[in-house]
Amino acid sequence: MRIDWDEPITMDDGVALRADVYRPDDGGPHPVIMTHGPYAKGLAFQEGFQPMWHNLETEHPDALAGSSNRYQNWETADPDKWVPDGYVVIRVDSRGAGRSPGYLDIFSPRETQDYFHCIEWAGVQPWSNGKVGLLGISYYAVNQWQVAALRPPHLAAICPWEGACDFYRELTHHGGILHIFLQQWYPVQVASVQHGVENGPRHPVTGVRVAGPDVLSDAERAKNAADSVSALYEHPLLDAHYRDRTPDLSKITVPVLSATNWAHHLHTRGGFEGYAGVASDQKWLEVHGLQHWVEFYTDYGVALQKRFFGHFLKGEDTGWDDQPPVFLNVRRVDGSFEQRAETEWPPARTEWTKFHLDLARNALSPESDPTERSAEFDALGDGLTFWTEPLAEPLEVTGPAAATLRVASSTTDADVFLTLRVQDPDGHDVAFTSAMDPNGAIALGWLRSSLRKLDPARSEPYRPWHTFDERQPLTPGEPVDLQVEIWPTSVIVPAGYRLGVSVQGRDFEFPGEGPWPSAFGISMRGNGLFVHNDTKDRGSDVYAGRTTLISGGKHPSYLLLPVVPARSDALHV
Repeated sequence: MRIDWDEPITMDDGVALRADVYRPDDGGPHPVIMTHGPYAKGLAFQEGFQPMWHNLETEHPDALAGSSNRYQNWETADPDKWVPDGYVVIRVDSRGAGRSPGYLDIFSPRETQDYFHCIEWAGVQPWSNGKVGLLGISYYAVNQWQVAALRPPHLAAICPWEGACDFYRELTHHGGILHIFLQQWYPVQVASVQHGVENGPRHPVTGVRVAGPDVLSDAERAKNAADSVSALYEHPLLDAHYRDRTPDLSKITVPVLSATNWAHHLHTRGGFEGYAGVASDQKWLEVHGLQHWVEFYTDYGVALQKRFFGHFLKGEDTGWDDQPPVFLNVRRVDGSFEQRAETEWPPARTEWTKFHLDLARNALSPESDPTERSAEFDALGDGLTFWTEPLAEPLEVTGPAAATLRVASSTTDADVFLTLRVQDPDGHDVAFTSAMDPNGAIALGWLRSSLRKLDPARSEPYRPWHTFDERQPLTPGEPVDLQVEIWPTSVIVPAGYRLGVSVQGRDFEFPGEGPWPSAFGISMRGNGLFVHNDTKDRGSDVYAGRTTLISGGKHPSYLLLPVVPARSDALHV
């Protein structure tokens, strides 16, 4: 393997970004696998993300086998596993990050345009066969959707692995409610390796500063970066700030393998929306579980990626012609998975089933109560929870979901948090190892009542589409009807278990004393890091009033869940 460190790629405005190029040392042209982003291409996975690396070492050793692991980098392809198969692996530090100078502005149109130029540069190098593929997790998946919409001529295929595609609805807000991920993430993963940081990490192989070679003062670095956190408060509604960072998926025409996770509250929705929204004739969806970083690196994930890129970048017979359009790892309550191929998403045989909120019995019922009833709860309290009877036979819920609720508030607004739950016959909650929480909830939905306005043209009964561009305050005491999106999920609920939903005015927390793991000072009890406790967004007494839920009679409140009938050809893993 030949490695060219810090190769300059000159942008249209003269700024030179820096790239590390790993390529076969055989003199021949090869296809390219590229990433471009702000996490510092020289930061060792083992150093920058020790807990995640330890997880792979101890629980998924196949992810590290067959590699020297000298060039491992967070959420990007391992050159040791790709270059021997005839690929050029390129990692580019985006503008203002790592060893690339310039003004740092995450997910901005300028950054996306830079990515376009990097792709085109790689496509015409003498060691390139002219075909560039994009592969990476999270940030390195989000910006795949962005740049693919610009249609770089040398872009041949993309594989966004757990990456959002809507800057407002996924990356910053849930149902119009600000979540705190960006505020927690940016200082740790982006600002810490902004170009010019002096005392940051060094490259494990070359020894150079991963954020060098320049050294800039705090004031200089602040001047060289957009204030992405403050922008969230300056733009509470969906406006041009978010639209400029959200791709037009209908402009994407290259082959797409969208791989997503059932339980990542930043990325899950984007994987499904991206798959549905692209104009590509050749597109595939894969859905898995476990932690956010795991399956990208395991033999399962790498084999899938190589079959896809081998087909589209090298013209090899990898068997990809037989790949089903949709491949699911359906979750079971014991932590195992049932693998299943589908021909479409959501599966055409889905039985969209209403589970009515019965306020008389705190139950989920197949029929609506003929009598209209109401129940109040403190917005910041435990809320209301509704359960089915113990199931007489297994029930699979796989797909997007929604809720129709009639609510009133003692104030001029109310945030609604919905949490799907499963309990075993002993009354204990079932929790999954989710993307970012070892005790993940089954599914979540959120909506700020004043942002209930819908776009009818884009809404589906199972996936309402809110515009988030206009506030419609509540009149205290007067009910309104809400359509709440619940992000896609999957679970096979065994006989004897119960399915439930909690309706609250704050984040759900699993009951019990713990101990609960924490990250960034956040106790993870079902939501991971994606909680909604920003005092500037929810600190007002407006969100601490009394909420009234109404159901029955002419105003039934209910869940609409994707019940999927069992099939005999599933595989158990």
